[in-house]
Amino acid sequence: MAKKGNRVQVILECTVQKTSGVAGMSRYVTTKNRKNTTGRMELKKYNSFLKVHTLHKEIK
Repeated sequence: MAKKGNRVQVILECTVQKTSGVAGMSRYVTTKNRKNTTGRMELKKYNSFLKVHTLHKEIK
């Protein structure tokens, strides 16, 4: 039986790589507490295709 709670899995996708035209897509999977963080997450994460830290936003 699955446990119930406020934590949900979210996918973070690079916003810089979408507009740059470089092949591939940098994505990360993480969890967030839905009760405390109601909006979409934005984190700076490492993009291995561009080899720099870029802004990653939560996608649905």
